[in-house]
Amino acid sequence: MKSLKFLVTGIMMFGATAIYAQNEADNTTDRTASLGVKGGVNFSNVSGDDIGDTESRTNFHVGLVGELPLADIFSLQAEVLYSGQGFDVKNPVLLGADEATYKLDYINVPVLAKVYLFKGFSLEAGPQFSFKVNEKIEIDGEESDEQDEAEDFDFGVAAGATFQTEMGLFAYGRYNYGFTDVVKDTDIRNAVFQIGIGYKF
Repeated sequence: MKSLKFLVTGIMMFGATAIYAQNEADNTTDRTASLGVKGGVNFSNVSGDDIGDTESRTNFHVGLVGELPLADIFSLQAEVLYSGQGFDVKNPVLLGADEATYKLDYINVPVLAKVYLFKGFSLEAGPQFSFKVNEKIEIDGEESDEQDEAEDFDFGVAAGATFQTEMGLFAYGRYNYGFTDVVKDTDIRNAVFQIGIGYKF
């Protein structure tokens, strides 16, 4: 958790410094650095061979976003998000049960490159660092005593699209895919589709 605190603090300091520098310096674009809030719906699941038939779970994400324009059509964007994830599985081969539910909550920190195709509309992609903050496993409808099955850290990628109005309101869709095994010593990866709205100041 110390590494998570240092990372979040660093991103917040970077955002504040970037906004100050952007407001003080001359630049060639009419876009300025901004901070904002965002939130929306998660449709989370997993991919991999070491599991039975899975179904997606619907949850939410919410957090802060900061954008630093570097050119007329290019920006860097960093976010700190609380993200409810997990999956449902029928006949889980690892547990020998009829069904199981994995409820996994993360702090996600995506760092994205954004390219504006036209005014207000951008495509974005980049790495995402995810830190598990909560885990709950239910097997055949009852909470399991084994609550430390999932890895504490997940490294992945995030990619999506955003449309933002001149007033700062924006809507987005994004897909996140993890490269780290969700459950220890298994081939199971996070796969999350997100849609949401936000506002940049």
